[in-house]
Amino acid sequence: MKNIIFLLSGLLILSLFNSGCVPSKPTDDVELLPSERLINRLESNRRKIRNFEGNGTITVKSRTLDNSALFRVVVQKPDSVYLTILGPFGIELAQALVTKNDFIFYDALRNTAYRGKPDDQVLREIFKIDLAFNDLIDAFIGAVNLTDKLYRPPAKYEVDYDQYILTYIDSLTFVSTIYKVDIRQLGLKEYILKDGYGHTVLTGKYSRFELIENVAVPYRIEVQNAKENQRVTIEYKRIAANSRNVSINFRLPTDASIIEW
Repeated sequence: MKNIIFLLSGLLILSLFNSGCVPSKPTDDVELLPSERLINRLESNRRKIRNFEGNGTITVKSRTLDNSALFRVVVQKPDSVYLTILGPFGIELAQALVTKNDFIFYDALRNTAYRGKPDDQVLREIFKIDLAFNDLIDAFIGAVNLTDKLYRPPAKYEVDYDQYILTYIDSLTFVSTIYKVDIRQLGLKEYILKDGYGHTVLTGKYSRFELIENVAVPYRIEVQNAKENQRVTIEYKRIAANSRNVSINFRLPTDASIIEW
């Protein structure tokens, strides 16, 4: 059960960038942006979201798992992510709290907590994905961190009908990252990661956008991990951002077993 919960948690984290159906502008009214202005706008939008709360359903399909669960996630920038996984009838299966300084993962069915320091290796073990802490926060919000690309033009930049396409290629590993961005609302419609041999490693498609704080946020996310043969669908039912009432209240039962990771 611990592995299943960890996998659900990790695949949820795996799953967020942007695309969708926010109100559109007439094509003739849209100003086409050069790559540097587009990147600045995307990065500015990412920074507008200071806290985030969402709940919904996650469905995971892989070689060994075909299951759904309810979840709730709370993100407080710059330093904490709280996740709850729920089973039938709202029964709590697990909670996880990750900050820059530590993490704690509570398996409710076993009444056992796992605690330690959130270095990259630990995050990979818990969430089954190679993510640094800041990337973890951005992932839940559906954001793309382009800070390191603000002064670096893409290897390829094009406009294809109603979308911008930006391609970045790592000069050492030749890993390529492709972003397809809606021209009208600047929501990321698709994200593609390819290895140095040109093989697709990860794809994400994002839809049902709504404007929150004037930022296009996806309510539906579909992500496929080709290497692991995993497919994840996330359906948000409710999302709130920059709310004064968002808080994280995570307390372990006094009789819980605690294992240091």
